[in-house]
Amino acid sequence: MNNKFDALKDDDSGDHDQNEENSTQKDGEKEKNDRDKPQGSTKRKAVVPGPAEHPLQYNYTFWYSRRTPGRPTSSQSYEQNIKQIGTFASVEQFWRFYSHMVRPGDLTGHSDFHLFKEGIKPMWEDDANKNGGKWIIRLRKGLASRCWENLILAMLGEQFMVGEEICGAVVSVRFQEDIISIWNKTASDQATTARIRDTLRRVLNLPPNTIMEYKTHTDSIKDNSSFRNTKITL
Repeated sequence: MNNKFDALKDDDSGDHDQNEENSTQKDGEKEKNDRDKPQGSTKRKAVVPGPAEHPLQYNYTFWYSRRTPGRPTSSQSYEQNIKQIGTFASVEQFWRFYSHMVRPGDLTGHSDFHLFKEGIKPMWEDDANKNGGKWIIRLRKGLASRCWENLILAMLGEQFMVGEEICGAVVSVRFQEDIISIWNKTASDQATTARIRDTLRRVLNLPPNTIMEYKTHTDSIKDNSSFRNTKITL
């Protein structure tokens, strides 16, 4: 299986192919030149791969949120409650974040980790998400950490093979169960959603009888409006 993460599983020494190093350095230099061009002072410094690092196809951002069940939740209060952990552009930068993060199985209460492409907020109303939806899998306790790791490695390694459709993934820790989901841009594209479903089954090694639910973000917004005082499962 062609996955960029395989390069780090057996070799963490940093001694990679010289051509790859040169190519990565050139890419990094190009990004640096682009970044150093005069820009508005409000522009955030670009995150780029370091020399000899394995660049990802897209930059991604980790987010964290924790909420009290039963409290009313509006999109404004939800947005205020999600905290950005950091953005990365390479395999190595990902591992630096991930190795210091608590695993989902060790989280308590009503907590969520989100991993989304840079520039996309983990919100239904975001421009990249508003016409999309998500595949939802409910897990019994004890499985979240393994499934989350397998899911995000597959996502970062571009194993879903659906172009730019993937927006991000979420793991939600709840009291009785845990939930993982993967979000895509176009809910109406049935061929894409079917491919995501099948890939999800494979990378998570799910039994054939596993229940998987696809829900559009439009329906999630409607449900949230109707049941504002109930807990919201992302």
